[in-house]
Amino acid sequence: MTTAFRELFEEAFDRHYASIFRYLDRLSGDPDLAADIAQEAFVRLYRRGSMPEKPESWVVTVALNLFRNRQSMHGRRGELRALREADLAPSAPASPLESAGAAELGARVRLALDRLPERDRQLLLLQAEGFGYRDLARVLQLNEASVGTFLARARSAFLQVYEAT
Repeated sequence: MTTAFRELFEEAFDRHYASIFRYLDRLSGDPDLAADIAQEAFVRLYRRGSMPEKPESWVVTVALNLFRNRQSMHGRRGELRALREADLAPSAPASPLESAGAAELGARVRLALDRLPERDRQLLLLQAEGFGYRDLARVLQLNEASVGTFLARARSAFLQVYEAT
């Protein structure tokens, strides 16, 4: 590996790791799994030996594929739901009332997200991490001109499910 590549890689890691981890954590509900997948995606970028045009989109795409592979190989969906429910309460609540309200809100949001189709959930979570339309289209293999429509539908579906819970 060249010094220039290593510097570019370190810059990409420093700029994008936290965002990709948060996305995977929200998607999976399992911080350990999210960390493993985010790290593996960056390891694959390093092994690639050259930087793609959009490193963040490339790493998210690889991470999403790794997540799907783990999900299908290990059948972790039920296990992840159990972990999510166990981890909803904050560790140091300011007050019992605030703690109960935050836990209820978190549970309702997680439940609504879990009930959405996969693409809708991914669109909303990636957009929450600051991905633009072009990146969303690239990562989720959508037509860029359609991303706004898909996002509007995803938001509407989320609100409908959220209000019904």
